[in-house]
Amino acid sequence: MVTGDVKLIGSWASVFVMRARIALNLKSISYEFLQETYGTKSELLLKSNPVHKKIPVLIHDDKPVCESNIIVQYIDEAWSSYGLSILPSQPYDRAIARFWAAYVDDKWFIVLRSILTARGEEEKKAAIAEVEERTDHLEKAFIECSNGKPFFNGDHIGYLDIALGSFLGWWKVVELDANHILLDETKTPSLFQWAERFCNDPDVKPLMPETTKLAEFARKLFPKPQA
Repeated sequence: MVTGDVKLIGSWASVFVMRARIALNLKSISYEFLQETYGTKSELLLKSNPVHKKIPVLIHDDKPVCESNIIVQYIDEAWSSYGLSILPSQPYDRAIARFWAAYVDDKWFIVLRSILTARGEEEKKAAIAEVEERTDHLEKAFIECSNGKPFFNGDHIGYLDIALGSFLGWWKVVELDANHILLDETKTPSLFQWAERFCNDPDVKPLMPETTKLAEFARKLFPKPQA
């Protein structure tokens, strides 16, 4: 089947770009990956996303699609006959998946990132406690959404799996920075086991950034204040 001309503007370190890459892999779509250089914005990026001027941008037959979760939904719909469905089949289940995906971006990710930007140990401890509380919500969400199956989406990786799973590389980096286990097998066992399955999935594993390389990039992105 013909997929058309597919390009993805992004960066290897971006969790939001990873979402699009995982979705394309799940659908077995061949694409050209256009790597942006950190600190610069290419002419193609500015032309393709003139409003936000951010990655990722999916370009399908010269038509740009922006914003990571929108791109994932577009991939699922544009290539609906390719592979398994990424979004749940039932309207209610789709609504729940979108709710928790928004929670990941709007509530959970914000406090995870705040660990890297914390000034002083007290601020970092408060951020860690907040991450653990919000991760507990995600543990409960997994139990409810998965119904005893391997992924949020059931038997295979889906929309919410991609939304949260794209952060797993950075999750490890934050744990190193905080010197604290944030995805605890004893506190959130279901989520811990899900993360292992997700990272080892053949459509995901090749995309997961190496922790040492990502940690080095994080030091540039979130420089520590000089004493």
